[in-house]
Amino acid sequence: MTAVAAEADSVAAGLGPGGAPEVPLPGGFTLRRHAGPSAVVDVLAAGVGPAAAATATATALAAAALRAPAPPRKSPVRPYDLVVSAGIAGGFAPQAPLGHVVVADALVGADLGAETGDGYLAVEELGFGRSVHPVAAPLAARAADALARGGQPHVVGPVLTVSTVTGTAGRAAELAERHPGAAAEAMEGFGVAEAAAAYGVPVIEIRAVSNAVGPRDRAAWRIGPALDALRNAFRLLGSSVFPTVLVDSEESPS
Repeated sequence: MTAVAAEADSVAAGLGPGGAPEVPLPGGFTLRRHAGPSAVVDVLAAGVGPAAAATATATALAAAALRAPAPPRKSPVRPYDLVVSAGIAGGFAPQAPLGHVVVADALVGADLGAETGDGYLAVEELGFGRSVHPVAAPLAARAADALARGGQPHVVGPVLTVSTVTGTAGRAAELAERHPGAAAEAMEGFGVAEAAAAYGVPVIEIRAVSNAVGPRDRAAWRIGPALDALRNAFRLLGSSVFPTVLVDSEESPS
């Protein structure tokens, strides 16, 4: 799941050459299906922001669930084995330099809460909802290992989802203090994770760093190299991690 077409193109290019068949979905969405020798990966550009991402992800999951064979009695419907939020992102310095790929160990709704006179309160502290979706440690480790073996510079850490992109040093420092170890900031991951959780599907986020989180300096952005890194990441993940996830799903009890 990506936000825009350029990110989807990079992901698709990493998964392999050739035209992928398109699968229409309700709501005007279109999946691009890549059927490799050991795994099938659907790529979808969802739109910008957590609401758009959640809507598109839920649509794809619902459509797949309707197509799936009826599960055993009392077993949950699990239309996919894994949902991936992917794209380019801002990286928190010095953890995530330009051109690195971030493997999320948590997808965080960084502004889902309330501002108070005593500071920010996450939605959990308010007594309802959640703002964090942890990534299964073995899954994050597999993804990081695949990138390491392929020579792709990367880091592992939380990826923050925001509805307003950070544009000042003060805001960047505030987020970094509130979320220790944060590696990247983007706009879709938490929405994708919310939809995946509703269907009981594991989720991970993969982001290539195009700029530093902080003051907006478009002259310093490196979107082309970040898209190249994203393509390379999915080349590596598509040949190793995704087939392994599929095997794990098939071996797990219903």
